[in-house]
Amino acid sequence: MNKWQELYAKKLLTAGQLSRKFNSNDRCVSNGQVVEPVEILKSLAERANMGQVEGIEYHILAPQKHQPYLDPGMSKKIHLNALFVSRPTIDLVWDGYADYLPSFYGEIPKNVPERGDIDVFVTSVSTMDRHGYFSFGAAADLSALHREAKRVFLEVNSTMPRVHGNCFIHISEVDFLCESKTPISEKYYGELTEIDCRIGEIVAREIPDGACLQLGFGQMPNAIVRALMDKKDLGIHSEMFTDGMMDLIEAGVVNNSRKSIHVGKSIASFTNGSRNLYDFLDDNPGIEFHPINYTNDPMIIGRNDNVRSINSCIEVDLFSQVCSESIGPKTFSGVGGQVDFVRGAKLSKGGKSIIAMKSTAKNGEISKIKAVLTKGAVVTTSRNDVDNIITEYGIASLRGKTCSERAKELISIAHPKFREQLEKEARGINIISKNGR
Repeated sequence: MNKWQELYAKKLLTAGQLSRKFNSNDRCVSNGQVVEPVEILKSLAERANMGQVEGIEYHILAPQKHQPYLDPGMSKKIHLNALFVSRPTIDLVWDGYADYLPSFYGEIPKNVPERGDIDVFVTSVSTMDRHGYFSFGAAADLSALHREAKRVFLEVNSTMPRVHGNCFIHISEVDFLCESKTPISEKYYGELTEIDCRIGEIVAREIPDGACLQLGFGQMPNAIVRALMDKKDLGIHSEMFTDGMMDLIEAGVVNNSRKSIHVGKSIASFTNGSRNLYDFLDDNPGIEFHPINYTNDPMIIGRNDNVRSINSCIEVDLFSQVCSESIGPKTFSGVGGQVDFVRGAKLSKGGKSIIAMKSTAKNGEISKIKAVLTKGAVVTTSRNDVDNIITEYGIASLRGKTCSERAKELISIAHPKFREQLEKEARGINIISKNGR
């Protein structure tokens, strides 16, 4: 046993023992998504239920599933301050049992400490290597905040991949830790539809050989990946690393050879996918995870040429305002890194940002292109930032266009059954002038 292993043994507790190291009114932060410290939070919820702790504020990007601390009755004891709204938290936020901190993803590591001192940084990590280092594994997004926390607690998960990059923490920086064998969560997306594939093909036409990709999550990126298999020398600089990116690397489509920075490396900050993906990431020197304030810095993004930022949205209006966060006033998602990469692509030589979406929702009953956004809807990407909108009916290139030109472009890619009504509404509010210009 070397000295790092001896130090590990001194700091090792059970999850129950570690939960007793939390104090009432602690402000806590965790890395996002897959690395939520499930066993620690279960034990902490048990303590809260017994009245032993209360007033804890917990920041995380998005819980993966409904944990005991997310029960509405727990909100005064362990209050979730979500940094992104996901399925397990939508109703909690809407009903007032949890809160949401709107922020560009890349600015969260600055915004959270500005709210006050961080008492505890707590997260799951990979197993320790012989040099005393743990990898932050499937998420390095808020990892830089561990240096600002008064205490650092780790849940060492034997199923966590060891990911390379600026995403390690040393045992000497840790106060206490526990161990877990609970498999980290996996994410699978549904089968691709004909419309998904049609959109993917249109997006692929806008991606030249040698481009540097950012892809969001969901079915759409999978459709885009399928349409990219004949491309060459693509690179990856993205907030999220996906199963589709793994497929592109294994097919030889992505080799990162034409990037300006991190040549030969795929750069991201977190992942949320299949077990196959986690195994692919494990100890893979071709992929690096970095804190989100680095990966999502528009100035860093823009250093690569031909960046292609591809995201989706809930709706867009004829003023070209993009809503990706709410359905009317009800928060449904979060800004994530969409705006970070829209702006980064604009700074990139030859760069383009793309918002790709189906033209309709609710089985074709409503148009996702609207004259004005739904009342109460949040503007995620402003009309001053928006670049290209793509549906299954084509591409609306909006950069440098007037309001009237933008409205006409957007109507042209709406579902045909809504185009006449959209044009009528556009004329009614003078987006398209009455003389037809």
